[in-house]
Amino acid sequence: MVSGVIRTKSKPFWMGTRRTVRLARGGVFVLLLQLAPAVRGQQPSNSARAKEQRTARAFDAARENPLELRAFLYGFPKGADLHYHLVGGVYAETFIRDGAEDKLCVDLAKLAFVKPPVSREADGAAPECGDGRVPAEEAFADQHLYDALVDAFSMRAFVPSAGVSAHDHFFDAFAKFLATNPNHGGEWLDEVATRAASQNEQYLELMDTPDFSHTAQLAKKIGWKDDLRELRVALLQDGLREDVPVALRHFQGAEVVRRKLEHCSEPDAAAACRVEIRFIYQVLRGFPKEQVFAQTLLGFETASAAPDLVVGINFVMPEDGYVSMRDYAVQMKMVKYLHGAYPKVHITLHAGELAYGLVPLDGLCCHIRLAVEAGAERIGHGVDIMHEDRPYELLNEMAKKHVMVEINLTSNEVILGLKGDDHPFPIYRKFGVPVALSTDDEGVSRIDLTHEYVRAAETYDLSYADLKNLARTGLEHAFLNGQNVWAKEDDFALAGSACSRDTLGSESPSRTCASFLASSEKAREEWELERRFRAFESAY
Repeated sequence: MVSGVIRTKSKPFWMGTRRTVRLARGGVFVLLLQLAPAVRGQQPSNSARAKEQRTARAFDAARENPLELRAFLYGFPKGADLHYHLVGGVYAETFIRDGAEDKLCVDLAKLAFVKPPVSREADGAAPECGDGRVPAEEAFADQHLYDALVDAFSMRAFVPSAGVSAHDHFFDAFAKFLATNPNHGGEWLDEVATRAASQNEQYLELMDTPDFSHTAQLAKKIGWKDDLRELRVALLQDGLREDVPVALRHFQGAEVVRRKLEHCSEPDAAAACRVEIRFIYQVLRGFPKEQVFAQTLLGFETASAAPDLVVGINFVMPEDGYVSMRDYAVQMKMVKYLHGAYPKVHITLHAGELAYGLVPLDGLCCHIRLAVEAGAERIGHGVDIMHEDRPYELLNEMAKKHVMVEINLTSNEVILGLKGDDHPFPIYRKFGVPVALSTDDEGVSRIDLTHEYVRAAETYDLSYADLKNLARTGLEHAFLNGQNVWAKEDDFALAGSACSRDTLGSESPSRTCASFLASSEKAREEWELERRFRAFESAY
């Protein structure tokens, strides 16, 4: 094992790939060319099997107490969080700090940030906010105001009351803090990556929406056209592609700041540097259909321009909103059409984030089905599956097509009141539909991914092996370049032929396996997860 990068007498084995391949991330980079003798078959050794069994027993013992279970699962390798809204992942305390730095005001009646009538940023003075408003920085001297802002920006201490549901409070929270300057994006990335690293996560796909005001103006100018091809051509001819560099600077700039904050190129690099981040272009579906189409087109164009950075698209805003419900079918037609024009762009869609009684019964008929037909490779939430037309047929189709469901247990209870047997998580598993746990908006919900693993284990009596497969499923369905390390989709019994004779997660893969891992980002992350499992289980 060596530190750094070793070059062979000719050229490095990774020559031509996008980045140096790193397997062991615990502060030491492991060179894949350190070749070990091939291992026949892929059954774990007696030692590895014994360690896994001891770890499973430790997990079973920890289940006797929820605090011990959390302590056990905090260090458990979780792989990926694939359903994560960046601004929703930031804790309220961070927004209060940012609002003060931005010289914002607090509307005391709404408990929301607003910009001051006159900016005083140049002289550094506190803003003049006017009647009924105070500078955000006053929260640091007024604990009652500070607490009220935390509660307004999140679900902390929320109790439903007449006319104010958890659903409404949750979605209203975003409008209260979004006056903060998006230039804080790099700090937000650092926060979520640091939290992920502390829990043994290694990969995040973060949903975010760059500025698209110019694209929205183009959409308003051109208007709606039933011929989507004609509408796309008109938007491109009028300059929509000018907004692609704007979007890319938004994502790239935040990542540069994040890596600087974490000292990623320095000897004292933070553990958060080892968390890989990619972005999902977030489309706002609660607006007129010409604007939704234009922004979706911009999302496809942006992902096509930088597929290693922006790995897919998604639609957001409440699915039960009036416009979202009214235009859902036509929005899925947009996605299907644009997927045909940009077939390499990945698609994950919020679909079925609905509950019985939230919308008219006919509104539960078919959102998940339409999303699958539009080309969604993953479904976010999907909790109304059993209210869809022909649900068992749809479940079998999703299993056959390996359409994964991003499961957000806490979010679904907080927003929709669905938990336990009312949640379809066990039904998806029963029908072989791939599922993985995710947080959705961990800052607004005041949770982390460990909380979701604890919740799943306690609620659905999951075994240690079940949790390992949930983590593996998440990485297998990540929108990373390259092939999976596994021989069969959603089957974690055996690696593919290139690595079938190697010990999973070995720091010294065979030459054939090393070559394969060098060619596939996804396989490298999956291999790294197996290495982390081996390290985790060695402690028991």
